[in-house]
Amino acid sequence: MNLYAENILDHYRHPRGQGKLQRPSVRHREENASCGDALILDLKISRGKIIRLAWHGKGCAISQAAMSMLSEELPGFPLQKAKSLKPDVMLDLLKVPIGPRRLKCALLPLHALKNAIRKYKGQAAQSWAVTIDEH
Repeated sequence: MNLYAENILDHYRHPRGQGKLQRPSVRHREENASCGDALILDLKISRGKIIRLAWHGKGCAISQAAMSMLSEELPGFPLQKAKSLKPDVMLDLLKVPIGPRRLKCALLPLHALKNAIRKYKGQAAQSWAVTIDEH
């Protein structure tokens, strides 16, 4: 367990994929209003795939590390596959038990990704309830 906790701290202290893209295909901001964690996600999309991404934000170690971990997984991902990712994917990346109070923190990156894809496709964002109910 300590090894996984150290991995979270490493991603929090040295986030991967952090930054901004100059001309993203889509930029989306997502916030966890219950705690103030926030992410801005930039995606560069070509031929139905995420080819580049960058993000920046503020928040707890769980939300920031989870976004860092997810950012390593997404380049090359087809949009359809990214759109259908389940919350368990985020929990598997973190590899530590996440209690109910921290679940929104862990799922913030996934929620931001799905709403960024919706925005890119001209669709309305979905509420947090949808992401949590998928768990």
